[in-house]
Amino acid sequence: MEKQTDMTHRNIELDIEAVLENLHIVQDFVEDHLQAAGCSLKTKTEISVAVEEIFVNIALYAYHPGPGRARVRVEVSEDPAVVTVTFLDRGVPYDPLAKEDPDLSLPASDRKIGGLGIFMTKQFMDDVIYEYRDGQNVLTLKKYI
Repeated sequence: MEKQTDMTHRNIELDIEAVLENLHIVQDFVEDHLQAAGCSLKTKTEISVAVEEIFVNIALYAYHPGPGRARVRVEVSEDPAVVTVTFLDRGVPYDPLAKEDPDLSLPASDRKIGGLGIFMTKQFMDDVIYEYRDGQNVLTLKKYI
């Protein structure tokens, strides 16, 4: 695990092996920044759910069958007050936003499996942006605080 600080841009980044066993490290890393930013419990909970969903997806699917690395960047800006969490990985290109949202009007037994986590992420965050650039998946979550 390696932490980097770039005071010029106030970015703080965690470079970590993308395995489920490291989820708590990623969550603690993000939580530390949310705590320092004075985020409300509701905001911290929503961001935490989104962070868990995205990191678990990277750990399970980006490099299958073997592990790879992920970078998690947290930025907190003041004007406007926004938390930005960016996930970068060099796994298989995959845009989770391209998947159609689940039809919540259907009974759970009639819905297609999958997609609920990214749907919740989109509901909890103010903006979710995906792009594939320079050979890597870049997924950015923004939440106004």
